[in-house]
Amino acid sequence: MSRSNWTLMKQGLPDVPTWQDFLSKSLDKDIRVGVDPTLIAASDAETIQKALEQKGSTLVSLPQNLVDLIWHDRPARPANKVFPLDVKYAGESHADKLKRVREEIQKKGTKALVVNMLDEVAWLFNLRGSDIDYNPVFFAYALVDQDRARLFVNESQLDRDVRDHLGAEVEVHPYDSFFSYLIHLGAELNAQKDAKVLVSDKASLAVAEAIGKFRTDVVKDRVVVARSPVTDLKAIKNAVEIEGFRQSHIRDGAALVRYFAWLEEQLNAEQELSESQVADQLEKYRSEMDLFKGLSFPTISATGPNGGSTPAIVHYDPDPNDCAIVKKEQVYLCDSGAQYLDGTTDVTRTLHFGTPSVEEKRCFTRVLQGHIAIDTAVFPNGTTGAHAPACDLFAMAEYVRHGVDPFARRPLWEDGLGHFLNVHEGPHGIGVRIAYNSTPLKPGMTVSNEPGFYADGRYGIRIENVVVVREARTPNNFGDKGYLRFEHVTMCPMGKNLVDAALLSEKERTWLNAYHAEVLEKLSPLVEKDERALRWLQRECAPL
Repeated sequence: MSRSNWTLMKQGLPDVPTWQDFLSKSLDKDIRVGVDPTLIAASDAETIQKALEQKGSTLVSLPQNLVDLIWHDRPARPANKVFPLDVKYAGESHADKLKRVREEIQKKGTKALVVNMLDEVAWLFNLRGSDIDYNPVFFAYALVDQDRARLFVNESQLDRDVRDHLGAEVEVHPYDSFFSYLIHLGAELNAQKDAKVLVSDKASLAVAEAIGKFRTDVVKDRVVVARSPVTDLKAIKNAVEIEGFRQSHIRDGAALVRYFAWLEEQLNAEQELSESQVADQLEKYRSEMDLFKGLSFPTISATGPNGGSTPAIVHYDPDPNDCAIVKKEQVYLCDSGAQYLDGTTDVTRTLHFGTPSVEEKRCFTRVLQGHIAIDTAVFPNGTTGAHAPACDLFAMAEYVRHGVDPFARRPLWEDGLGHFLNVHEGPHGIGVRIAYNSTPLKPGMTVSNEPGFYADGRYGIRIENVVVVREARTPNNFGDKGYLRFEHVTMCPMGKNLVDAALLSEKERTWLNAYHAEVLEKLSPLVEKDERALRWLQRECAPL
């Protein structure tokens, strides 16, 4: 069979358009573009359709995915057991969460809310699963109105404990009945004056179409596509969740210390170990920690050049059958995390088990300075985590006014260097993504402080701590806005032999010594029975 009509384009590479741009700019006029409506967001479909209309073209939703028609040996969708997350870890009952969601539905003037994101369903009902690798979620949809909450899920995944947990307030329906129910809901909306349903801006075109959006037989504007209120409610952690983050990161830090001490000993003994083999040892140490449920993503275990891959492929995943041997005289980057019942961890450390070069130490120290700048930042309410290109490099007030991200970039620029749920939860964050500019940071949010530098083909440096947004006590409160700061919860030494102390200011040196003192105090009790790990921890946490 000829395959000459296929052209492979890798999005993200130079001169390669996004698939959205390709559709609207590269195709001929009067084209019908077939799409699987379950795989494209309704908001994206609307934007693309408007662009196509200028060429007399249109999107056409296909009743069945064409790949599925020829994929005869496709494995069945996972349907693993779902289990309740105890309120002692969640900090709030699902009944109280539903009450808050209903208040938001009412504020927005809508009748009901469709919840389609798997992590939002899991959070809302205090349920967890394992249908998606590394993420404690399960395949499900939900529909919430003022009277009822309906959960659409494979019922074989629910046992009596889950049914009792959900109680009479939550109706359980078969997963496969969801879209037929949406069609029924669309008919109800058509019959009721001014009734509207709120659909997430991340919902698929299939969801919006089933309710009636884009259909001529349904009253216009009955389907409101906007950010789900569950997204914002979930983003702000309660006191129990925040304490869970603290405790899970302490246990996780102990596992990392045991791992790094072991790895150093192996390399000093000239043992030949691959990136994949050492990552397996780290998973073993984590699995021995209380409340461990699995990894939160594949471990990025990268030695030398593999850590310095271009930013487009920073998330290097070593192939067990074909990966590099960890070298004592190369920079080693380890980005890893775990799922615990009380929290999700994500930590990156860059270490050198031999003698780092002057260049490596300078680059590492610049990254560390960027990390410290974020950690110690104090900024007014309303600040986002995005970088504003117009900010003055040397005007710290401008950094605060425009966003947090430039704090981390300044030291690199000076040298000319460029919860037991899902990792990197939105809608907020620190970075250059446009989405981060639309969501102010608020107390209770968790974000990742992870500046990095990548010498392509030679080595990579990244330092990552999870931080919690907290209220800051300041001597003054200019403009009555209130101020915020970060609390770091990740506990693991920084890699002291890579620090060029001459580059650090007195405040930066004080920060590093204080951080290491905190790490030593919190981790020592957990590794005291592992003499090798305790010695390594004490050495790495000694004052600079």
